[in-house]
Amino acid sequence: MKSNIFVFSGNSNKSLVESICHNLEIDLGKAEVRKFSDSETSVDIYESIRGKDIFIVQSTCTPANDNLMELLVMLDATRRASAKRITAVIPYFGYARQDRKASPRTPITAKLVANLLTVAGADRVLTMELHAAQIQGFFDIPVDNLYAKPVVLDYIKDKFMNHLCIVSPDAGGVERARAYAKPLKADLAIIDKKRERANESNVMHIIGDVRGKVCLIIDDIVDTAGTLASGAVALMDAGAENILACCSHPVLSGPAISRIENSPIQELVVTDTIPLKGDALNCSKITVLSVANLFAEAIKRIYSESSISQLFL
Repeated sequence: MKSNIFVFSGNSNKSLVESICHNLEIDLGKAEVRKFSDSETSVDIYESIRGKDIFIVQSTCTPANDNLMELLVMLDATRRASAKRITAVIPYFGYARQDRKASPRTPITAKLVANLLTVAGADRVLTMELHAAQIQGFFDIPVDNLYAKPVVLDYIKDKFMNHLCIVSPDAGGVERARAYAKPLKADLAIIDKKRERANESNVMHIIGDVRGKVCLIIDDIVDTAGTLASGAVALMDAGAENILACCSHPVLSGPAISRIENSPIQELVVTDTIPLKGDALNCSKITVLSVANLFAEAIKRIYSESSISQLFL
């Protein structure tokens, strides 16, 4: 396997890629991704990859357009170098929230990105916690959607089990919250909210009994943290004892960190699909769990043509 697999990295999340390679017991593929003075992206692959199984790891997080372009150019470079199969490993799939026409004359950008990845040369996609599962149907190539649940569950079981209540931040996240509540044998609650405009929400009320409970809010993305902070206040008003939160993708843009620090949330558990930057690095409330082992195991199974769904049974 070691002689036939090559893992390459863009500039979005080098630490995660290095951890994946460490778990695979292989060296990171030799490549250089840089910009010309006019900001055009340039890629050089310094390995012979003819007939090899290639995995390009790149989250399309901030700066989203630059990171997406790096991924597309790397896909094209490896395709033209006669790779046998190219897998785009996208720990955080940006533009996933634009998955439908929410109003007239708006794009479905998630579908556009799917088309771009396919045309650029991806033979399959490996990602984690797609914001909307139906995005897999936007692709005409295989898509493996991983879940952070095994990593998060291990952490929760070690720290928070007594009087635990899993909370969905909205009606759309109930299925995700239930997937956590069932193995933990925890209660389930829902934050009923009304979103007035993008990145803003008004919490209406709590569905479920949270009085005296340790409430764990489960979400896939925390962006500006408006929903998270206001939801935490609503839970405290409803009688919750402690508030914790968990998300797979810590986008944490704009006022997110100040909102988290000023909220009743005691701890925000995130994964390393997106690297923390700026004020987030110094936020004592944030705990980072690594999903490198999950991605490494998925890469092994793709290479050996084994089942990936077995990882989550």
